[in-house]
Amino acid sequence: MIKIIYPEIKPSIKREGEKELIYCIIRRRWMILTPEEWVRQNFLHYLISVHRYPASLIAVEKQLKLGDLTKRFDIVVYDKNTNPFMIIECKEMNVSLTDNVLMQALRYNASIQARFLIITNGSHCLGFEKRNEAFEEINEIPVF
Repeated sequence: MIKIIYPEIKPSIKREGEKELIYCIIRRRWMILTPEEWVRQNFLHYLISVHRYPASLIAVEKQLKLGDLTKRFDIVVYDKNTNPFMIIECKEMNVSLTDNVLMQALRYNASIQARFLIITNGSHCLGFEKRNEAFEEINEIPVF
């Protein structure tokens, strides 16, 4: 399990009528605040503020093809050569990080081919690194 200590800088939240919105620092727009979006935005702040990942190399909720299906990944971080470095699957806080969540990230990664996989529900975080064609658990977020 990877310990996450979120930075003091928090995502901006506002209310418009009946809706609560959260500002996405990557997409540069206000998003409807859902439990999963809260986890995604806080994790983005963590990657950028704590680990100094460049925001310009992070993609959020982009489409990918899995056979005939079109899916959306949560977060992909690219390396300096714009190759996929890490895929992050976010779940809301009350969702356990089960084998099903890991399998979802592995399916997405079949087309993305990132070296690292991270699954998080905001409270807990598991990480894996591809080594010799298999994924092995890691104990910390990779250094960029």
